[in-house]
Amino acid sequence: MKDQSEQRVVDTAWWTLRVTFGLVPFLAGLDKFFNVLAFWPKYIAPAFDGLLPVSHQSFMYAVGVIEMAVGLAVLLTRWTKPFAYVVAGWLTCIAINLLVGRYFDIAVRDLVMAASAATLARLTDVVHVPSVAHGRLRPVPAT
Repeated sequence: MKDQSEQRVVDTAWWTLRVTFGLVPFLAGLDKFFNVLAFWPKYIAPAFDGLLPVSHQSFMYAVGVIEMAVGLAVLLTRWTKPFAYVVAGWLTCIAINLLVGRYFDIAVRDLVMAASAATLARLTDVVHVPSVAHGRLRPVPAT
């Protein structure tokens, strides 16, 4: 009985993290087009200005598309584990940018989220990963 109870705790924690790292990147990515949550271009560290071949806002549009795609991949595919690692790496890169830009408080939060995304990836080893999208694509058996 204890094993089943422990597995339920692991499954619940995994689902919480999966939904979080599916929806939050998707919504943050979507907001790169609207700047409602924040004016995202201001968070690009001045040290990186010369490296961008486009405006800060155009760069944020590309970032938004990537974040939306990765969020959906975490949430809807059977590849939660590799995409959770992508989220962890992505958040770490964002934190580095924020540290260079002297946004220390936000950088720390992003590092905590990166650790949580890596935890999701690790938990995926002990959780059956259903694909939400795959389940909807199954053909209906003929009657």
